[in-house]
Amino acid sequence: MSADLAQGAVRAPDGRKVTEVAVGVMVQPGGRYLLAQRLQGKPYEGYWEFPGGKLEAGESVEDALARELHEELGIQVTASHRWHTLEHDYPHAYVRLYFCKVTGWTGEPHSKEGQAFVWQQLPVEVAPLLPAALPVFELLEKEAASI
Repeated sequence: MSADLAQGAVRAPDGRKVTEVAVGVMVQPGGRYLLAQRLQGKPYEGYWEFPGGKLEAGESVEDALARELHEELGIQVTASHRWHTLEHDYPHAYVRLYFCKVTGWTGEPHSKEGQAFVWQQLPVEVAPLLPAALPVFELLEKEAASI
């Protein structure tokens, strides 16, 4: 991953800066996924999403993911792989989301920033879901159906 991406050198189709985000799709062996609720004061506050955050300058997707999951949930990622990339045009930001499946970690996830989180099976029961997460749930459901 180029440091230029994390510094916003790439532009969206409308010329806005692209915000690069590493996202962790944490999967328990039984097929449950961890979702976190966006904090008050953030765009889409109260919406549910997969945990993660923005890449910092010069940071790889994998390094950003490990840092963000440690900062938010107090865990150390031990096994993950890039799984799906998508772009979403929100009113407040144009984002490129690097979804990584996280299948191994040490420590028990706990809220370090005050956000609620929950383990969910498909189909998820929490709402509302962050718009960019919707196609990811569709992909997860297709994968589950093919197993």
